[in-house]
Amino acid sequence: MYKKFKADTTKKAFTIIIGIGLAMCSLQVYAQKSTSHSPYSQFGLGQMREDLLPQTRSMAGIAAGVRYQAGLPILNIANPASYSAFSRTILEAGLYGNITQLGKGSATDNTADFAFSHIGIGIPLAKAGGIAFGLIPFSDVGYNSSEVAIYDTLTYKKSISGEGGVNKAFVGYGISPIKGLSVGANIGFLFGNLSDIAQVEFPYALGAYNTRKQETRLIRGATIDYGVQYFKSLGKKMNITVGYSGSLNNTVNSKTTRLETRIEPSLDDDFQNIAKDTSLFEVGVNRKINLPLKHNIGFTLSKGYNWMVGADFKYTDWSDFQTREGEIKLGKNYGVAIGGQFKPDPTSVKYWNVVDYRLGFRYNQTQIRLNNNDIADMAVTVGLGLPLSETNFGRTFSRINVSAEFGQQGTLNNNLVRERYININLGFTINDTWFIRRNLD
Repeated sequence: MYKKFKADTTKKAFTIIIGIGLAMCSLQVYAQKSTSHSPYSQFGLGQMREDLLPQTRSMAGIAAGVRYQAGLPILNIANPASYSAFSRTILEAGLYGNITQLGKGSATDNTADFAFSHIGIGIPLAKAGGIAFGLIPFSDVGYNSSEVAIYDTLTYKKSISGEGGVNKAFVGYGISPIKGLSVGANIGFLFGNLSDIAQVEFPYALGAYNTRKQETRLIRGATIDYGVQYFKSLGKKMNITVGYSGSLNNTVNSKTTRLETRIEPSLDDDFQNIAKDTSLFEVGVNRKINLPLKHNIGFTLSKGYNWMVGADFKYTDWSDFQTREGEIKLGKNYGVAIGGQFKPDPTSVKYWNVVDYRLGFRYNQTQIRLNNNDIADMAVTVGLGLPLSETNFGRTFSRINVSAEFGQQGTLNNNLVRERYININLGFTINDTWFIRRNLD
């Protein structure tokens, strides 16, 4: 009976996770067109999403030295060395949403959206370490700007916009070859489309054809990133973990397609942007682009189930990234993150005393420089780890992780755009014990 109960519980949990993942993947087909609302996403490969889940995002994104959280191993994709700590199978799925206010001069604009966040599975291999695999967003593009101009007596509207995203499917492995030291690596496959659209419209001349030019980059390629962690007990209650993660000199394929069309205007919204004819269709050759070299180093100091604090220092070099014609040259990205969490009383029977409360702050000087201004990105992060009732005779632990980032990117100086945002991440975690050999009396 117990064995059947265990199998049923695991099957239900697995079904829930896979169901959420498939639903989110289908949502992503739509959401890829508008997952970002940042004018700065038009540079490089868009807004980089990083390999972070809600439980680490809520602590400002510290990850290099994160191995356990509230006494349990976590799926920390950002440092695959942590996979060797798996003691239970970990199932993860989640959602991402944002609210953005864009400001330029005295004008403001507000937007909101949602997207698939992640689906992942981590499996322990006992002394042989642990493996993980899943699907996460890698980057996304979403921007839109327009202006009205007059030539002689003709009024026309020029607009540029971008949409799309790149996803990352990954599989990773981590092992602890000697006591206190762990190493690991992820192999990823990037895939997705990034589109930039320029359009000229004649709003007061219905007899004139509008022109639309779309350039789409098809991104495909494999990546490798790696990590190492050193962990040690400090007395009977304290633990320290020091970690490093980085990437190889990864290159991926980019294939560009250009399409120019003439569009007949219409007063009917159902017949807007329908191409009348095609003036250019060009399939470009494949070219290799260099992804940036990444280096992250950090540490965490923890006391069992009670609390954890840590910091990360991040460096990413975009200077060798092959920008497109007319695009600004990218530089180096420097960042620092400080965060932690605490649980008021792990032994309490009161629910809010066993919730994990998380807080952090991060600052990044991004790789973008415009109008003699380095574009900075900073945020305060908060979050909760909400435990659910234990099942399967204490062998299955479930948790809902919620994080929020209150941040700002850019500035109003020198005619630039200031972006104020709230990023919200929701994740569902199941820690379950699989593959147990049972003795029957």
